[in-house]
Amino acid sequence: MAQAGAPPETPGIRPGRLKVFLGAAPGVGKTYRMLDEGWRRALRGTDVVVAYAECHHRPHTEEMLEGLEALPRLRHDHGGPESTGLDLAAVLARRPAVALVDELAHTNVPGIGNAKRWQDVEELLAAGIDVMTTVNIQHLESLSDVVEKITGVPQRETVPDDVVRRAHQIELVDMAPEALRRRMAHGNIYAPEKIDAALSHYFRVGNLTALRELALLWLAERVDETLQRYRAEHGIGGVWETRERVVVALTGGPEGDTLIRRAARIAARSSGGDLLAVHVTRSDGLAGASPAALAGQRRLVESLGGTYHTVVGDQVPAALLEFARAENATQLVVGVSRRGWPARVLAARGVGDSVVEMSGDIDVHIVTHERAGRGRGLPVPGSGLSRVRRICGPAAGLLLPLLLTATLRADAATEAVALNLTSEALLFLVAVVGVACIGGVASALLASLTASLLLNYYFIPPTGRFTIHGANNILALVAFALVAVTVAAVVDRSLRLSRRAASATAAAETLSSLAGGILRGEQDVPDLLERTRRTFGMESAELRPRGRGGDRDRDRETAPATARDGAGRAPAEEIRTPIGEDAELVLRGRALPSSDRRVLAAFAAHLTAAVERARLARAAAEIEPVRAADRMRTALLAAVSHDLRTPLASGWAAVSSLRSREVDFSPEDREELLATADESMAKLNRLVDNLLDMSRLQAGALTLSLRPTALVEVLPLALDSLPEAPACEVAAPDLERAPDVLADPPLLERVLANLVANAARHSPPGRPVTVAASVLASRVELRVVDRGPGLRPADRERAFEPFQRLGDTDNTTGLGLGLALSRGLTEAMGGTLTPEDTPGGGLTMVVSLPAAPAHV
Repeated sequence: MAQAGAPPETPGIRPGRLKVFLGAAPGVGKTYRMLDEGWRRALRGTDVVVAYAECHHRPHTEEMLEGLEALPRLRHDHGGPESTGLDLAAVLARRPAVALVDELAHTNVPGIGNAKRWQDVEELLAAGIDVMTTVNIQHLESLSDVVEKITGVPQRETVPDDVVRRAHQIELVDMAPEALRRRMAHGNIYAPEKIDAALSHYFRVGNLTALRELALLWLAERVDETLQRYRAEHGIGGVWETRERVVVALTGGPEGDTLIRRAARIAARSSGGDLLAVHVTRSDGLAGASPAALAGQRRLVESLGGTYHTVVGDQVPAALLEFARAENATQLVVGVSRRGWPARVLAARGVGDSVVEMSGDIDVHIVTHERAGRGRGLPVPGSGLSRVRRICGPAAGLLLPLLLTATLRADAATEAVALNLTSEALLFLVAVVGVACIGGVASALLASLTASLLLNYYFIPPTGRFTIHGANNILALVAFALVAVTVAAVVDRSLRLSRRAASATAAAETLSSLAGGILRGEQDVPDLLERTRRTFGMESAELRPRGRGGDRDRDRETAPATARDGAGRAPAEEIRTPIGEDAELVLRGRALPSSDRRVLAAFAAHLTAAVERARLARAAAEIEPVRAADRMRTALLAAVSHDLRTPLASGWAAVSSLRSREVDFSPEDREELLATADESMAKLNRLVDNLLDMSRLQAGALTLSLRPTALVEVLPLALDSLPEAPACEVAAPDLERAPDVLADPPLLERVLANLVANAARHSPPGRPVTVAASVLASRVELRVVDRGPGLRPADRERAFEPFQRLGDTDNTTGLGLGLALSRGLTEAMGGTLTPEDTPGGGLTMVVSLPAAPAHV
């Protein structure tokens, strides 16, 4: 099947425009509305043709066809009742201005042109032909599973959403559920014998209401996309309150959960309101929140039906409002600042105040929380310095100016170097800057004070006293102090930023390596644990259930997942990080600085996701056999309800007639009735045998008796077991030369009988089935060849699914177990069953079995 995408344009031809009439359910009047629009355009002089319209014998719809040009349908006989479809070649040859094509999601007859009608429509659009078409909401690919949950009816025909979204116009054909049910009851939709069943199943009021809501919401999203595009094209920056959109600003702090839930309640007050969460990161990447906290808040947002976004900006208020206006948000939720009152008094105003002042027509909610005013204080000077530097800085602030003073006094006494006051002040300034590099601003202030006093006492006339004569000397000393403090502050800030930049670079490289490992497939828990251990240079990394840390004996137990190095050294320290709700990551080894712990939080977030994926995979693996059994049971009941009824009814009728004393049957009639009963019982026996064998295969309880088996002996028995002898050509010399195979003779007979019967059913009259054998290495290959329509490569595996007949139009010939059972029995005997194309057309089934050893 071709992938959904923009149709290839024909050079020099304007692509056609697509108009879609979207309905919530069958019978709302999509086809009628399409034909009515066709009439309206035809009366205006537009060249309109009906390429395909399905009226379903509805009189009012058929009346709309009268007077419109309708192209002949493409007719095809696929071994059963004649089917019709869209004649794409005829429409392209006719080249109308507008083509009406009903049922966009319809599946075409296999083997003729495109697989789906929407692909035919894309070819018409590429040829410059405008198309009007119809589709129901349940046929959209993204909603098919939702509709199945609502109605209980699987949607086998779907159309990619992108095909409909690219339509130039989408018109909703709407009808209230009660009105649609009245139309159904009046016989305007289905035949009278189907009305009661439809009203009590698919056309229940609840189903129709849910489908109608799906259609309205899907179309509302499409309208919203169009509105956003219009606003962008016309440069409209103001808020249009067509729909409530609530943006919540997240910092990664502990108040995030409170803000998210408050914003979700605000969005829920308006039906259809959107919740958007946004986190602003700095462009230099030097300041950021905990990745683990943001990951948890992101999961909370998505669980509440919202979306999570990250934007980059150095000015948080401006970035928040820019994002909100781009999303046409109507309300913005921010939290009260966590800074304490000293920081609020001495520092700049907070984000909330700036957002309120700059918000314009966006409503701003400033939400209080338990962390308000508690989480942040004034920065601590030197808090980022090591212990050695915090000790050495003040010492250097005292000693370095003293050493410089002693050196200059000694030079002045020996008259080795003649320096003036300006040079001496500059040397002291260099010393202060050096102290700032060692101990930060606080040490620089101490050094500046010490240097000023020493410069005043020893070098500014009159020397030997703390006095200053002359305005120039006073100005020079004040300027020296200011320059020393300013330069020290700038140097200290640049050093801090340099350290933070180096830390951020290292963290980014680590996280990039982590992301690369995940992209390379290292997504399971052991791989991530080993990567975590190696990244942080730890001795071991293990995942434990929560609550095992308090007992040393329990700590020695084997964890579910563990990564260790080969040294086996005693651990120096344990570092514990929560993983989800019931597990924790335990690292043993060196102590981690705070910067590494922030990166560790990112690893913990990935581990949390990996643990959740593993849990979901285990749950899916446990559920899949149940689902498979349920599908098998459902298909079995659906098939048995029909396929067993016919032979039962035939056999019952024949036996009842024979037992009747009211009719005196002739010998010929009695023989015919007995033959009917015998044939029905034989058919029932085959159906039951197939069902039992399939059940044994599914349960793994099939008993095998493998022994050397000659193909030339098994094939005639298989052909004799068929109710109707098929036209079959057997390459007897090949079979006779073929070595014996290691197989169970009765099961191999069943396999060959099913394959020959399937090939005979699809072979055209006068083209017999061919059976041949060949040897390939230590295996024997048996080929069953037909000259039928064959199978597309995409459908070959589906042909082996039980309880379906791929491509068959006659569903009265069995349960559809033949190929599924044949493959299961073949694989149980250690063989394979694969389909191949027959040269010249058709399908070849290849049974490959191991050759029997000579000593067996």
